Amino acid sequence: MTTTGITSSVNSRGEQLSHFIHHAHEWKIPADVLHEAKRALIDHLGVAIGAVNDDAVNAVRQVARVWNASGEARVILGETTTPGLAAMINATMAHATDYDDTHPAGSGHPGGPCWATALAMAQSTPVSEVRVLHAFIAGFEVMAKLGGGWVPGVGRNLQRRGFHPTSVVGRAGAAAVAASILGLSQEQIGNALGAAATMMGGLQKSSGTHGKPFHAGKAAMDGILAAQLAAEGFVGAHHFYETDGWVKNFIQDGSAEIPPLDFGESWELLTNGYKLYASCRGTHASIETARKLYPQLKGRTIARIAAKVHPMGMVNAGILNPTTPLESKFSIPHCIALALSGYGLTDTDFTQQTVDDPAARALLTRLEIDAVDGQSASSAFIDVWLEDGEVLHARTEVYRGHPQNPLTDAELRAKFDSLTIPVLGVLRSGALYQAAANFERPGALAQITALLAG
Repeated sequence: MTTTGITSSVNSRGEQLSHFIHHAHEWKIPADVLHEAKRALIDHLGVAIGAVNDDAVNAVRQVARVWNASGEARVILGETTTPGLAAMINATMAHATDYDDTHPAGSGHPGGPCWATALAMAQSTPVSEVRVLHAFIAGFEVMAKLGGGWVPGVGRNLQRRGFHPTSVVGRAGAAAVAASILGLSQEQIGNALGAAATMMGGLQKSSGTHGKPFHAGKAAMDGILAAQLAAEGFVGAHHFYETDGWVKNFIQDGSAEIPPLDFGESWELLTNGYKLYASCRGTHASIETARKLYPQLKGRTIARIAAKVHPMGMVNAGILNPTTPLESKFSIPHCIALALSGYGLTDTDFTQQTVDDPAARALLTRLEIDAVDGQSASSAFIDVWLEDGEVLHARTEVYRGHPQNPLTDAELRAKFDSLTIPVLGVLRSGALYQAAANFERPGALAQITALLAG
């Protein structure tokens, strides 16, 4: 079955969603979409392994251990447990350092909730690797289309009102993945989506704390819970996904433009982005622009800095005086200061030492940021005045890692290696990469599960 016109004969949005998810395993997926699903898996595994000992992850993992639930789903580099708990830990892990994928149209970070759910469910339910890939793609497309629409759309409107899209639409995406792997009927899928909708939530002000990565983990757990409840006869509301449904509950003035569910006509997965810098996506254009200026400084003293950024950048990453590495990841000012001080802003550059670096701290007092209405979210402009009188200028129209300026497979592999080799070693890391890059091959899931054993 192809996806073209798959929902054309279906009336309501809820029916479109249920129909699409129910038929996910029958799709003929375009080759580039399958390739992107595997790139998302590579990135997911890399950023999760890189954060395996993060404080937020340790807290979530320890609570799950206290609950002592048995199951076949693998916690990354840990024990096995129920799918819901494994996905909660693993998705929290994937988002812990804010180095995971981003959907620039507005749904947040789909890779964590959707791949953590897919792997945990598949480790507990006998299904083929191809079916797992299709289930992941289903969840990604559902999550991305529900939260998409760019600046006037749903996700950006959620952010402007203080809600984190990953946490809100992530529950529906994870429910779609779990429902597809379980092979639920269309009626059961409608019930699962209803259960997921009634659990939606997550506050944007959690940025800079353990709460934000936990949003991804709880979305994955609740998506699995919703699907498993539906499999046992739970009845959920089927009206949440209409235009007067959950979106109107969150964005009550009706200003959000709700994107159509044009499944099969466009693939949101092809617009996914992978991060080159280990911080909030809103900082990336500014980081890249400041890094262009650093080689021109040549040790000279900076007198003044002026930056122009997209307004949502300061909404999502506007912490002015970060005191922790996690807060620094959500601070455009501090990220600019670090980049102008010579840091690359990869995962190892966000430490307490860099937060306290007096050279970067001094630059914060000389920095002015202007949030410019109408400026592209992928752009930044920085001027630097030096004490010797020279003025330096740099601009970035589309930062590296944005889908319009994507990372190559080689760059994604380099990121994966930098995160996994220090933890797994060269041979184990290489085997994991090959299994993820060729996930459609029978046995790949079992190999990944074994390589991720604690």
